[in-house]
Amino acid sequence: MLRDRIAQVLPDWHAAVPGYASVLAMYAFGLEENGQYRRAERMARRALEVDPRHPGAMHVITHAMEMQGRGREGLEFLAATESAWMDTSFSVHLAWHRALFHLDADDAQSALAVYDAQIAQSRAMSELADASALLWRLQLRNIRIGERWLGLADRWDRQAFAGARPFYIAHAMMAFAAAGRTAAVQRVFDLLRRAETSNVLAPHSEDALVVPLCTALFAFARGDYAGCVEWLERVRHIAHRCGGSLAQCDLIQLTFVEAALRGNKANLARALVAERTAQKPSSRLNQRLQQRLA
Repeated sequence: MLRDRIAQVLPDWHAAVPGYASVLAMYAFGLEENGQYRRAERMARRALEVDPRHPGAMHVITHAMEMQGRGREGLEFLAATESAWMDTSFSVHLAWHRALFHLDADDAQSALAVYDAQIAQSRAMSELADASALLWRLQLRNIRIGERWLGLADRWDRQAFAGARPFYIAHAMMAFAAAGRTAAVQRVFDLLRRAETSNVLAPHSEDALVVPLCTALFAFARGDYAGCVEWLERVRHIAHRCGGSLAQCDLIQLTFVEAALRGNKANLARALVAERTAQKPSSRLNQRLQQRLA
């Protein structure tokens, strides 16, 4: 429906109607999330013909390049369009995409530099989620985070989680668990437990994923890699329903791979890395994972 609900009304829109570029960008994003990357990019570039500074259309092109392993192009595209998106609501999120391109090129230090320059001072919950997701990916790579987790955990601690999406709660858990904030971790689990008993969490989508995912993240942060694998095995088949884009949900698969590697589950790790490499053979990150297996 992310794609098709826009398709249902698309014939009623045209370039003379204000907002047409936004409708094209929304449709392009739906195409991208359904794996139709070439059509998505064409539609997003059509939106840019209508509005050359539309950050939503730039976001779709960035996603398409990310999913196809076109990291160098992605970095060049973000650099060329930065003046258009830097002062918009997309600024932190597109900076996050920039960091992902660096990580996929096996350049963790550049990704960390992006965090410090463009993400570290985020305040909105959606931006804090990007911050958590990036630091967690860096931690999976054994990159020294220093005091960054503590500052991020402080900002998450000031958020009101009542009624918050499970997607955001899981990203708060990353920060609390990595920063060693035991009391905050317990508050998250208490919140989720109350939501379960009051039937606030629905048995589908991100709601069904949040409790096992948070448990797995906490296990990983404590060095319980076998426990992390056990919890993620239960929900791997619905990982794409994490509540974010496919690029964001990939954090679950990355954690699964790393937990399998660290937990000496060689057959599982080999299978997971083979899956990733088949999807993005040009990824230096995936090539690095293959080398670790060897």
